[in-house]
Amino acid sequence: MAAPPSSLVAIYPGSFDPITNGHLDLIARGSRLVGRLIVAVLRNEDKQPLFSVEERIQMLEDAVKPWPNVEVGSFNGLLVDYAAAQGANLIFRGIRAISDYEHELQMALMNRRLRPEIETAFLMASELNSFISSRLVKQVASLGGDIAGMVPAAVESRLAKRLCKQ
Repeated sequence: MAAPPSSLVAIYPGSFDPITNGHLDLIARGSRLVGRLIVAVLRNEDKQPLFSVEERIQMLEDAVKPWPNVEVGSFNGLLVDYAAAQGANLIFRGIRAISDYEHELQMALMNRRLRPEIETAFLMASELNSFISSRLVKQVASLGGDIAGMVPAAVESRLAKRLCKQ
């Protein structure tokens, strides 16, 4: 028997460097499917992020205020170990294109092998956001392009300030 949504705890992991409207769309939709959604920032300094983990957490906390069942955390190490420690039984992953699916499928199968009690659910990006990625947003912003509507206004402002300093 399936658990009712109120007892489902999900993790939506990512680097969120920075958060985009595509991420927010998945957070909004995912929050309706579970009782508790934890948006988890991966602590991976090897990626050389534009924003620190603390900055990304702050941007996320500001952005997820409309959803009372959404909280923000961070982790390093194995995602499934973090999920288990949080009592999560579900991992949400966003899919924009077929190229995302191949990578995400490999990760989901490995996670299942490591922790079979934790399921992975893929959420398709909306048509409006299917081309948006943090990497592409940073690239466009760094070249002076207009990223309005791709990220929250507060993130757009932070990006402009950060990229002007470089």
